[in-house]
Amino acid sequence: MLSSILLAAQPTVANTGTTWNWTGTPIIIANCLLILLIASWSIRYPHTGPKMPLPFPSLFNNPSVGTFLAAMSFGHIIGVAAVLGLTNLGVI
Repeated sequence: MLSSILLAAQPTVANTGTTWNWTGTPIIIANCLLILLIASWSIRYPHTGPKMPLPFPSLFNNPSVGTFLAAMSFGHIIGVAAVLGLTNLGVI
């Protein structure tokens, strides 16, 4: 059950959200691939567990699913930081 105070305050709140767009997508994809290349060669045990079926296994050192997920997670963190930094600088 909604409170009447929330219903009364709703029309007065300005829309401060921004809409999503595709400008940062190539940056995040590039960062994820770069981190995947670096992580597959720098993680101590990149082959522990089931292998990830990638199209070019020799390029990515045939990483396991855990290595792939860790690299993609870290790539998204670095990519989002890069997009936010470039947006604040006015580049994108």
